[in-house]
Parts: sequence; structure tokens; C-alpha cells
Amino acid sequence: MELDDSAVNNLVGLGLSRYEARVYLALVRRDSYTAAQAARAADVPRQRVYDVLDALVRRNLAVLRPGRVATFSAVAPELALARLMALQRESMERMDRASVALAAALTPLWAAGQTHTDPLDYIEVLRDPKAIAERFASIQEQASQELLSFCKPPFVAPAANDEGIEAVRRLRRAGGRARAVYTHEALGDAEVLENVNRFGAAGEEARFIPELPLKLIVADASMVLCDMPDPMAETRATTALFIEHPALAACLRMSFLTVWDQAETVAGLSES
Repeated sequence: MELDDSAVNNLVGLGLSRYEARVYLALVRRDSYTAAQAARAADVPRQRVYDVLDALVRRNLAVLRPGRVATFSAVAPELALARLMALQRESMERMDRASVALAAALTPLWAAGQTHTDPLDYIEVLRDPKAIAERFASIQEQASQELLSFCKPPFVAPAANDEGIEAVRRLRRAGGRARAVYTHEALGDAEVLENVNRFGAAGEEARFIPELPLKLIVADASMVLCDMPDPMAETRATTALFIEHPALAACLRMSFLTVWDQAETVAGLSES
């Protein structure tokens, strides 16, 4: 029997990835499945199903039954849905706290900006791809304590960021920390995954999430580089903003940490 698309979409709306939703819906239809059986029933790639099942077990939505061949069973839907709703409420509470903090930080900026003679003197608008790449490299080189990144398609060419890998090594040697959140598209791109592993070997911590609003890098809670794609443009041309403003960077850092808490690690791509 084919999986109900509406049920999959509803579970995705409650915080599951599409693969997690498909596997859970497959599990509820039988007493237990092996990983291989679950992959076939849910039409999920065999190499991904183990991570998906582990995620469901961690979220208390499925139960692992050890044996000569391990099997997995779904937790009763009423319990699973109650747990998902509780997680969503916790996420909303975190977002509410972040929103209050952002409002508190941004309101003084807005008020001060009403009398500022040149409100854009700390903002640099970049449209040339070469200039954007140079500014990106500059931020990585200047970071002395922390680098936070949102990474989404189109991904930076892996061979183009050896300087970034060295920047992560230097940062970690100095006692700093580098963290990156990637969208799930990265898991289907062999070159990007190789790059994630190279950065991980250098000391970067990586997590994954279904969607991100934009590309972003925050350094030392003081410098920000983000892309601003034109939603009306027919081309993929992007305008980037470099902003050197500690209050705004601190706000975006809080937003990053909220997303970081919701993102997940992937087996074989472990955090440092």
C-alpha cells in the first residue's frame, strides 16, 4: 500500500524529515520491520534508512528490538504524536525567547538609527562574486573565537575553500569553535559531503536540517556576511551584505543557536 502523502506532509509539519515520516508510517503498518524491510516499504534509500531509524529511536517514536537481526517497531501513534507536539511546543518556546531577545536588542538600534546621519556606514553591499568570495575568506581569517555558518545550495565548490579549512584548524588550535548547519541537500551531493568531512577533520562541527532561509556566516559575534537573493529576479544573481555590527551579529548568533538546537547530526559525520 502506498504511503499517504497527506500523512507524510503532516508529520513533516510536526518536525520530521520526509524520510523519517515515510519510515514511521511504514513501521505503523506491521508489528516490526528489519532495516532493509523498512527501507523497501518506505521507499527510502538503504544507505539512509539506518540514520533515519536511529533518529526515530532517539525521538522515542520507534523501538529497537535487538536480536540476531535487529528489528524496529513504531511507538503507538497517540504517544508518538504527543511527543512530536511536545517537541514543537519546546521549539516554539525557544523561538519566543529568541524573539523577545531580538526585539530587545534591535529596538535600541532602530531608535538610534532614526537620528543617525549615515545609517549604512557599517554595511557593505557586495554584488560581484569575486568580491563576495574575498570577503568570505577575510571573515574566516579574522575570526579568533567562533565561526557559525548556514550552508545551503548552491554550495561553495569544495576545492575553492582550502583557506577556510585552515582557518578552522587555526581557530580550534586557539580554543575557538566552528559550527555549520547544512540543508539535507548536502547529503545527496558526494562532493559536498567530502567537503563536510574535510572541515570535520579540521575541527568543524556539522549538523543538518531540512531548510535554511539564507546563507550566513557570523564571526566572533561581531561580523556578518549573508546572501540576499532577489525573490523577484529570474536569474540566480545574489547580493551579499557584510555587516560589522556587534549587536546585530549577536542577534543572528542567537538565531543560529536556535536552529543548531533543532538540527541533527548524521552517522559518519560526527561532531568534534
